[in-house]
Amino acid sequence: MTQIPRSALFLGLAGVIPFAWGALTLLSDGTAQWGLDVLGPRFIGPYVQLSYGMVILSFMSGVLWGFATKAEGGQAATGYALSVIPALWAFFMTGGGPVSAGTNLIFGFLGLLVLDFSFWKWGLAPVWWMHLRVLLTGLVVLFLSVGVFL
Repeated sequence: MTQIPRSALFLGLAGVIPFAWGALTLLSDGTAQWGLDVLGPRFIGPYVQLSYGMVILSFMSGVLWGFATKAEGGQAATGYALSVIPALWAFFMTGGGPVSAGTNLIFGFLGLLVLDFSFWKWGLAPVWWMHLRVLLTGLVVLFLSVGVFL
């Protein structure tokens, strides 16, 4: 099994914290109240998850774009075209209320995983990439599911 670089693992897990925090504030009234009092309403519950989720999907478009720069010819063109999908998905599909937006973010992150796999299979992503992406996607989907299904 390919080892994920420690720095990539820690940074990736740190990037999941807002999703976990949002789920925690949905599950715990006391934590939600503390977050409301100290941080404000934008930083609790689905609000932090949805706004941060849009940012991360857009960020991941940039990561895929970077992978596409390693390709040539038609593969590069395909890579560039595919790389904008997560950002466009975030832009067009995260309206309509927290449950709808959360559901669409879940599908967006699952779709991103498919794109990650494509870039990885083409040899454009690091060999350890999919190990990290499966872990992070699983966590993000789990935490978003709290707002969508509970």
